[in-house]
Amino acid sequence: MDEQDKPALTAIHAFFAATNLFDIPAALAVFTNDAVIDDPSTGHVFKGLLGVQDYLERYFVAYQTVTRMLECELFEAGRAHIRVDFTGDFGHEIGVMDISLNAEGLITHIHAYLE
Repeated sequence: MDEQDKPALTAIHAFFAATNLFDIPAALAVFTNDAVIDDPSTGHVFKGLLGVQDYLERYFVAYQTVTRMLECELFEAGRAHIRVDFTGDFGHEIGVMDISLNAEGLITHIHAYLE
């Protein structure tokens, strides 16, 4: 792991840890104010911290979603392709999260989709 990868990995691990604990304030702390989550499986794009909060409450808290990272590929500084295992009240799904982060290591964009 390169030094430039540490902020990205820190934010990614913090995001998954917070969502697995259903700790919305801790999860929001790793996003920029203008972050976007694009999740075609929901039919919505969630913009800004209020949108991210809405997404987390609807699809993580409400369904008691627990996420386990299966694979993580880091690209140029600030981009990651992560394959994840989701379990919760809905059952089980395998999905992908393409995550972009800024220079400070905060998440700016997530494109999430199911395999």
